[in-house]
Amino acid sequence: MICMGNICRSPMAMTVARRLADGPAGGLRGAGSRAWHFDSAGTHAGHIGGRPDPRANEVLSKHGYGVCKHRARRIETRDFDRFDLILAMDRDNLAALRRLCPGDLAYKVGLFLDHAPDLRGQEVPDPYYGGIEGFERVLGLCEAGAAGLVRGLQQRA
Repeated sequence: MICMGNICRSPMAMTVARRLADGPAGGLRGAGSRAWHFDSAGTHAGHIGGRPDPRANEVLSKHGYGVCKHRARRIETRDFDRFDLILAMDRDNLAALRRLCPGDLAYKVGLFLDHAPDLRGQEVPDPYYGGIEGFERVLGLCEAGAAGLVRGLQQRA
């Protein structure tokens, strides 16, 4: 999952996807299928090495996901080889990914919310410059996108 600074949206989406994939209600690992690896990164370098925004962790914890201990990193060209899907939180980051992605791997790049049937084509807004309510909204969108993503992965497994 990819956002700009890798401290809000993408670590939240990664945390939710991991929980859903590992969940007690038939998560991917629980179903005995292939182990999936979820990660997140940013398209910019402003927060490399930093922890998720405290508001992101506050909302994750409040909703039972716990604290995300991810360290912000910038996406690297080798990530396009390492991962099956590279999902942007918004169109600006999608465009940045398309510029960075080797042409033969462009099929791996898409919008995160395209995995949520009712939200296809929509973006996860950046909550960084707003209040806690923006992080609550982002969590809801991450839950919808991650649920669709995990369902799709389960169908492939």
